[in-house]
Amino acid sequence: MCVESLTYGALGARLNISPAAARALARRLQLPRSRSADGKALVSVDLTQIRHTPHPPVRRQPGEVAELTAQIAALRSDNAQLEAVSAGHRADFERERERADRLMAEVRQATAEVTAAREMAARLDGEIAVLRTRARTDSSIDKTERRLGQLAATLVESDRKAARR
Repeated sequence: MCVESLTYGALGARLNISPAAARALARRLQLPRSRSADGKALVSVDLTQIRHTPHPPVRRQPGEVAELTAQIAALRSDNAQLEAVSAGHRADFERERERADRLMAEVRQATAEVTAAREMAARLDGEIAVLRTRARTDSSIDKTERRLGQLAATLVESDRKAARR
């Protein structure tokens, strides 16, 4: 049981791994660390207790690289096609949104016209009721006829306004 204080580079050289892998191993095993006089990190380690076998580097066959490159090219072309389709859908969405906005404006305008027409109809109903009451109680037919003429003129004017819209 010989405990040594090694830098990550020295530990990596002893275990036949890179300094970054040695640092990761020291952290994973929670080995005690300290600083040397020159500021480098030292790891206290007993090499007899570490059972580390480095993995051989992965080497790809030339056929695999070509296959992966072809797959990447296919995915890029698929991505370009999907972006084109997406742009078309976006244009459709924008067109439909504008159409919906126009329709909503028309609906609001129609609602305002209907409300105004209802108010006019209620006012005219009130005037007709007043005229009927006067006709029953008032002996002056001339006033009633004049008022009916005004009412007819108001109806014609309202009808012309509605026809212009």
